[in-house]
Amino acid sequence: MKVRIHVSLKPGVLDPQGRAVHHALEGLGFVGVEDVRVGRLIELDVADSTSDEALDEMCRKLLANMVIENYRIEKLEPKGVDA
Repeated sequence: MKVRIHVSLKPGVLDPQGRAVHHALEGLGFVGVEDVRVGRLIELDVADSTSDEALDEMCRKLLANMVIENYRIEKLEPKGVDA
């Protein structure tokens, strides 16, 4: 099973990388961008038997810094499966 973990900074946490991207976009002439927040995407290929609880534990113990980050788990549908 393919799983994506979306990790982002919690609201109120300073995001220096986001500010640098925002500044660079302005420098390139892009207007209308009011804020930028940078996160990470982690893709896992796990056994189909991997429980939601195990995925959650992976995030809490290693993949996300629970003090400053939130995460969202997304299970991907297998390709080529017709309904």
